[in-house]
Amino acid sequence: MTVEDLIGKGIFQVVAEGDDLSREITGIFCCDLLSVAMGRAPSNSAWVTVMGNVNTIAVATLADVSCVILAENAQPDEMCLARSRQQGVTLLATEEPVFEAALKVHQLLRG
Repeated sequence: MTVEDLIGKGIFQVVAEGDDLSREITGIFCCDLLSVAMGRAPSNSAWVTVMGNVNTIAVATLADVSCVILAENAQPDEMCLARSRQQGVTLLATEEPVFEAALKVHQLLRG
């Protein structure tokens, strides 16, 4: 599934559209501790978190994730939003809890 496919499902709000919507999503990663995410988030994953700050985008770039999903109505701050646009990172949002958001992506990936 690509980032564009995920967006097309209409289950997440698009906060910032990244540069590569054809990017594959091959897994899911859930974590709110940025230092852990930096070292463990798999490349090409959809990262589900409640951390909506500029450091989240830095970690997303370093970890090479396909997109970031902000769960639980987490809102990105202005610096986060600006950096996601600058770095071309797709930023999505949902009111769902982290687990429920990740489960939805998992179900889509597994068909």
